[in-house]
Amino acid sequence: MLVLVTGATGKVGSNLIATFLADGRWSGSRVRALCHNRLLTETDRLEMVWGTISERTDVEKSMDGVTHVVHLATCKETPEDVMDVTVKGLFWLLETFRGSPTAQQFILIGGDAAVGHFFYDHPGPVTESTPHMAYKGCYALSKVLEEVTLQQFCIQYGLNACCLRAPWIMEKDDFRYTLSFGDDIFGGPDWKTMVAPDVAAKCRAAGTVPLLREAGGAPLKRNFVHVDDLVSAILSALGNPTTRSQLYNVCMDEPIDYGEVAAYLARTRKLDSIDIASSYHSNWMDNSKAKFELGWRPRYDLPRLIDDAWDYQRRPDDPRKIWYPG
Repeated sequence: MLVLVTGATGKVGSNLIATFLADGRWSGSRVRALCHNRLLTETDRLEMVWGTISERTDVEKSMDGVTHVVHLATCKETPEDVMDVTVKGLFWLLETFRGSPTAQQFILIGGDAAVGHFFYDHPGPVTESTPHMAYKGCYALSKVLEEVTLQQFCIQYGLNACCLRAPWIMEKDDFRYTLSFGDDIFGGPDWKTMVAPDVAAKCRAAGTVPLLREAGGAPLKRNFVHVDDLVSAILSALGNPTTRSQLYNVCMDEPIDYGEVAAYLARTRKLDSIDIASSYHSNWMDNSKAKFELGWRPRYDLPRLIDDAWDYQRRPDDPRKIWYPG
């Protein structure tokens, strides 16, 4: 088995490669990392190809002899790059894959932006049958186009391909910084812009966390997944014949309730919270299909996600750095 990983130096890619190479089930297999901006150190089982998926020749070079593809490369709210990377790049990967004599399975990692996550009021659980609903901006549109393109290639050419749709992916101390009122905020909303400047400063100094409320006033529920659980799902799908032409929601068993987050941090860390009104909507991704068909189970729940984030101690050579906007 030779696995091509795009987006190999990112959060998911780096964890996937490390876990794959350390797992005895794949002891005779190798990984090829397609890198663009950042580089990896090669070993006897890990080789690196430099290039971009938006260039057909780079894709063809990286796909030579590959049996399995895990496609992670993406970009966020960068209109100048998004079509080249997420549409053109995926097209060249799939075109090359379908013509390859060695290619066996293609796995795309999608995102809940394809169904609009908390921007829309879903009448029930978000399942694999929920219609595509991109919110404003180019990122959500790109997630819809990725899923549709993969689906159509499966219909047109009978490819052995699947999509694992993930919500917001956490690792290390990420979740702690999703709740920051400072410039170190990870992701969004940007809490300091939703309150007065003096209130934001007080919250930042005291470690106060936001209690985000949905349009109806109740604490908002939003879906997350820890990178370890996502990697576990990818490895459950890898080489699994059940996944052919399938879409799976891969997320925690329950969405994170901002009210429960505030209560847990008050009880365990003595941190105060502040109500933040919003026009967002609670939603609940249903992961039962992945659990039933892949035999996969997420290990992270709310207490573990919070405790791991607050207890994490970064090494001096591992500073927090956001590699993409949005």
